[in-house]
Amino acid sequence: MTNYKTLDDLPDIQGKSVLLRADLNVPTKDGKVTDMTRIERLKPTIDTLISKGANIIILSHFGRPKGQEDMEYSLSFLPALLSTTWKHHVSFKETTAKITLLENTRFNAGEEKNDNALAQSWADQADIYINDAFSVSHRAHASTEAIAHKLPAFAGHLMNQELKALNKALETPQRPVTALVGGAKISSKLDLLNNLIKKVDYLVLGGGMANTFICAQGYDVGKSLCENDMLETARTIMENAVKENCTIVLPTDFAVAEKFESNAPHEIVSISAVPRGKMALDIGPDSIEHIKSVIDKSKTIVWNGPMGAFEIEPFDIATVKIAKYVAEKTKHSEIISVAGGGDTVSAMAHAGVKNDLTYLSSAGGAFLEWLEGKELPGVKALSS
Repeated sequence: MTNYKTLDDLPDIQGKSVLLRADLNVPTKDGKVTDMTRIERLKPTIDTLISKGANIIILSHFGRPKGQEDMEYSLSFLPALLSTTWKHHVSFKETTAKITLLENTRFNAGEEKNDNALAQSWADQADIYINDAFSVSHRAHASTEAIAHKLPAFAGHLMNQELKALNKALETPQRPVTALVGGAKISSKLDLLNNLIKKVDYLVLGGGMANTFICAQGYDVGKSLCENDMLETARTIMENAVKENCTIVLPTDFAVAEKFESNAPHEIVSISAVPRGKMALDIGPDSIEHIKSVIDKSKTIVWNGPMGAFEIEPFDIATVKIAKYVAEKTKHSEIISVAGGGDTVSAMAHAGVKNDLTYLSSAGGAFLEWLEGKELPGVKALSS
């Protein structure tokens, strides 16, 4: 973990202009924001800067306008909502205001190219740079990397909170550490699995990727999602895990159905008895109990990816039961739990435990790359 300055280290910024990199790439439907998490989590940093008398200029991207002014991706719909949520007036593109939201950073072709001139044009408007967008810090973009070298740079409250939580989970954890990893494919999480077997004591696999490991052990998984071209890779990961003293925990039973649809007729079968015409859509009750017993032995839990097809009932059972179990043990201070990446936030919300873990990261790619052991350019730039 790099050394970086936080808002506690800020000099006197009364009357000064602060450039704040936020992540306001929020999910929307019909022009309405469907998840306020990223907006709400920025409020502490906004409050701190306002209390210190700063003028705030906010940088954020939204969607993928590909370096062009595409008004479908304009941030003009946000200031009214931000004003209401933060209880401070936010203007749009008027840099004389107390808080100003600039237009989508990705309207500039130089943003994704980490262009120095673009970074300088932003830096010229401010005295201080603050990055409070861990979720985009795996990108070396002008607003996350280049600009941090042009002004005194600090981590916002959200960035600092995220980095401290992640450090606690994998860099200096209380052991034993258990990683729960789900999702569809091994191929998209190879770096993740190879890094985790060196860092954790137990690696619990669920979701579609577990099928490939089970198939690699010689079982027939029927019509289940399985990457047949990754069987040798799965075997290698299992062999390397033994060398690293990491125990891989695989399902022992499945909930199987003929069709991938809500409330499809299903049955619970052992991994050695999956019918040819059926597919595994969730892990079974024996597997859930075994995973709970592993959690009982653990002090730290890191979670990425659901255990089954949690979007459709009843194949959400394993994800929900395990999530509630992790949340309960977290509440009783028996474990530290950090979850994030992709579908994980949705899965935790579905289980009703979104606010009951030690830390739930709203970062997708950045959380994954951190789990993979990669250096994040936006974080590294804060310490240079």
